[in-house]
Parts: sequence; structure tokens; C-alpha cells
Amino acid sequence: MKLRTLKSSVQQLRNTLPIAQPLSWRASKESSTQRGYGYKWQQARAGYLRSHPLCVYCERQGRTTEATVVDHRIPHRGDQALFWDKANWQALCKPCHDGQKQREEARAALLDPRVIDGVGLIRDRAEKSFIRE
Repeated sequence: MKLRTLKSSVQQLRNTLPIAQPLSWRASKESSTQRGYGYKWQQARAGYLRSHPLCVYCERQGRTTEATVVDHRIPHRGDQALFWDKANWQALCKPCHDGQKQREEARAALLDPRVIDGVGLIRDRAEKSFIRE
């Protein structure tokens, strides 16, 4: 009797776990280094965080929080030119990156075929340029 209860609880938990979309670049079997996050990225990331030590999302809310993640404002989805474009980088703390930023990206994907960041910056994929709305 107890095993049935446990089994149904496990099944419910399994259904609530987030899953990478099958066609997402994150779903590939490539390592992080193969996706561009190797030594060169680690060096660039460290330099960027030295120059931008505070989370930009927390700063907008009047908080001072150490940034630990270099986020791509516009998701690069494997586009190496966009990946290395420093104008597309922002410093975030891990909670903002994993929470608020991910919710914004999911909401933006539903609202606009173009990709939007949290402050109205749009990158038109066809033109590969940034515009402020």
C-alpha cells in the first residue's frame, strides 16, 4: 500500500520537472566546451565580472548584489557572433539569472517572435542589429 502512494508521488514530481526543448541547442549532447564555454569564455567571463561586479537586475531594484554570471541579454542559441558580442553581455547574480531572466525569456518567446531582454532591447534576428523600443 505504501509503495503505491510513493509511486504516484514520484510520477507527479517527474511531470513537473522542466525539460529542455528537443530542438533547443541546450538539448544537444555537446559538452559546454564544444558549445563555446571553454577556456577562452572563462577568461572573458572573469574579466567582464571584474569590470562589472554587481548584478544589474538587483541594482534596478536598489539592491547591491555580487554578480557571478555573465548573461547573454539576447539568447545566442549557438550564434558565435552574438555569443562574443560584449554589448550583449550583462552581469547577474545566480538567483536573478536562474529566476527572473528565465521567466522573461519564456514570456518574450510567447509575446514576440523577436527576442526581448528585460529593459526593452530587441535584436532583430534577420537584421542582426540592436534596437531600443
